[in-house]
Amino acid sequence: MPAKKTYQPSKKQHAHRAGFRARMSTPTGRKIIAARRAKGRARVAD
Repeated sequence: MPAKKTYQPSKKQHAHRAGFRARMSTPTGRKIIAARRAKGRARVAD
């Protein structure tokens, strides 16, 4: 039996870790949002 793939994506878990509200909850995360806005990213958070 082959080993299972290591990356099993879950939208819910990803949003919890890397979503907008997760970013805004820490000072560093807010800096990330600000940097992405300054750069002109179409999406500031996943």
